[in-house]
Amino acid sequence: MKPKRTILCVDSNEQQLSIRKVMLETRGYRVVACTAGADAMEIFKKGGIDLVLADLSMPGADGGQLIQSVKAFSPHTPAILLSNKVKTYDQDTRADVFLPKGMSAPAEILERIRLLLVRKRGPKRLQPTTPHPPPSQTTAA
Repeated sequence: MKPKRTILCVDSNEQQLSIRKVMLETRGYRVVACTAGADAMEIFKKGGIDLVLADLSMPGADGGQLIQSVKAFSPHTPAILLSNKVKTYDQDTRADVFLPKGMSAPAEILERIRLLLVRKRGPKRLQPTTPHPPPSQTTAA
């Protein structure tokens, strides 16, 4: 059985956060939910996070700032930024994917997450096919 991937899900709207958490957990992901960007970064620094899914609009540190911090700390961690704004965020973000809320079906979000996690893991490695030599036998004299 393959280990579950852990997603840090951040949104100041607790209802949206709860919906996203249930959606991800029912698909086999482990979810760490957080309502504030600063708290999310503290959780991220502890390690074990495979992907960050953050809302853009949050009080204090917004999702864009959170992803900037995540990428500065761990450039290879995939990050998805969600927003109510239909057009792309006006500032440059380091998010791997930008998805408008309400226009992105849950299936699309799940597929983007799956693809980013596959890319992070890299291609499957072939297992060596050479058999192991039998253990050496010792005889008592």
